[in-house]
Amino acid sequence: MHDHAAEASLFKRRALFTFFCVFALLSVLVTNLYHLQVESYKDYATRSNDNRIRVVPIAPSRGLIYDRNGVLLAENLPFYSLDLVPEKISNMSETLDELGKLIEISEDERETFTEALKFHRRFKPLTLKNQLTEEQVAIFSVNQHKFPGISVEAGLKRNYPYGAQITHVLGYVGKINTRDRAQLERSDLWKNYAATKDIGKQGIEKFYESLLHGKPGHLEEEVNNRGRAIRTLKIVPPEPGQDIYLTLDLKLQQKAVELLTGLRGSIVAIDPRDGGVLAMVSSPSYDPNQFVQGINNKDYSALLNDKSRPLINRATQGQYAPASTIKPHLGLLGLDEKVITESTRVWDPGFWQIPGVERKYRDWKRWGHGWVNVYSAITESCDTFFYELAYKVGVDHIARFMEQFGFGQNTGIDIFEESAGNMPSKEWKRLKYNQAWYIGDTISVGIGQGYWTATPLQLANAVGIMANKGRRFPPHLLRSIKDNTAKIDSPINELPPIELKNPRNWNIINEAMRQTAHKSRFTDATYTAAMKTGTAQVIGVAENTKYDANKIAEHFRDNALVVAYAPFEDPKIVLAVVMENAGWGGANAGPVARAMLDEYMLRDTWKPQP
Repeated sequence: MHDHAAEASLFKRRALFTFFCVFALLSVLVTNLYHLQVESYKDYATRSNDNRIRVVPIAPSRGLIYDRNGVLLAENLPFYSLDLVPEKISNMSETLDELGKLIEISEDERETFTEALKFHRRFKPLTLKNQLTEEQVAIFSVNQHKFPGISVEAGLKRNYPYGAQITHVLGYVGKINTRDRAQLERSDLWKNYAATKDIGKQGIEKFYESLLHGKPGHLEEEVNNRGRAIRTLKIVPPEPGQDIYLTLDLKLQQKAVELLTGLRGSIVAIDPRDGGVLAMVSSPSYDPNQFVQGINNKDYSALLNDKSRPLINRATQGQYAPASTIKPHLGLLGLDEKVITESTRVWDPGFWQIPGVERKYRDWKRWGHGWVNVYSAITESCDTFFYELAYKVGVDHIARFMEQFGFGQNTGIDIFEESAGNMPSKEWKRLKYNQAWYIGDTISVGIGQGYWTATPLQLANAVGIMANKGRRFPPHLLRSIKDNTAKIDSPINELPPIELKNPRNWNIINEAMRQTAHKSRFTDATYTAAMKTGTAQVIGVAENTKYDANKIAEHFRDNALVVAYAPFEDPKIVLAVVMENAGWGGANAGPVARAMLDEYMLRDTWKPQP
């Protein structure tokens, strides 16, 4: 017999339990639906939009670079490139072979692409060929359906109209490499380069990258489940980089290039009134346009292995013995310390000896200059006078005084490629070589030789301070910045002046430099100039050996130097010329200085463009 009452009771309990379970599950479902549809609506709606909306970054156009007169030095030109998305190509080698039948792809281009592919993210496009012609674009467009994952892309490339004439000032832009990316990521700037392939590598392009680059924009487009664009939803335009105007004077720059054609050396010209660089040439040079789209290994190796070192900026990185060009500064030190006076005379028999020592330090004029004072010592470049001056003053005092003129330290010019040169002292030699300083070392420093080295930029800066009678304006290349609204001049930076115990000493030395100029290269000039020449030994010559340039290798011959400024009464231009292995400074660098000053002082004034 069945107990119906018990069975009914059991059924009711089971039904009630089942009801509560179903109710609990439904409650969980409803709660979860509420969470998804109401509380988390914005979050999941955003995720959904991300799945159907693609954000494409838009590269900004790079700022332009002009000279002081508005002449365009760096521009942006349109170009077409052939880009591949690696993950969309099943057989890369076969695809490249097929492409080669339509468009010429050189072995260098294919090799460079294959090498870059090893370090490239497969879902991002990679350029196979730059500089497509219109005919190549047309041919590929007709056959594009055969090459999924390959497309022709348009863009802007940097172009330098004056090529090698301004390379060491402007520098160049090049492809962003792994080192560049790592640095951008460390600086939290990588997001600004999402659509950019190039970055400043040298010179102005690198130093003012933050101004020239601009800010990227983006495009939001709706895509289907296959990633194909359906429609554009939103465009945020990029902010172009700022245009910059340099202190450079293109016409003077081109004159300097002309004067150094076929030679190794440098010319630097500065406006002493504000430190603006008017010309900065390093010879030989190279075409920066080679680097814009990526230089091939063969061409780069040729530049790298060239014995004339065109990649080095001799104006800021070349380190040369300043030779006699620093005799005016040493004369100024002697006057200010009262080691000599305006009327002090020294007898020059053609040599000088340290008291109690047999060795003779020769003057360049073997029979000597006779009696000389500070004026004739500078105009005739008498070594003996400055041997004795250096001996009396001492190297440490010389070093401290010359550091005020910028020797032995970076000038702070607005490019990164700069060497400090070397201003020797007793402490420097002890730290560098763990050796004592000898009197003979001081004697060599007294004529700008020995351990003393300087760059052409430092020499121009130092003579600018002399011409300014102590006022100091660090050399710079930026003149003004132009944005969408206005042109803003760069502020002039003036350092505390050099103060002498007797300010009249400036006049004595500058007058000596004026006499030097008008007794030699400027006798017929229609303006008044000042100058000092120098001839720097590259190798030592034995005491009783006569120097003969014809009997030694060309790269061991003397360097020719000159510093000058004009007009004497109110200097507007100072310059330094260094010509490697050219021989006598007055005979070889002197005419170059005269031609440069003539170009600047006698030409018709250019009218600046608005």
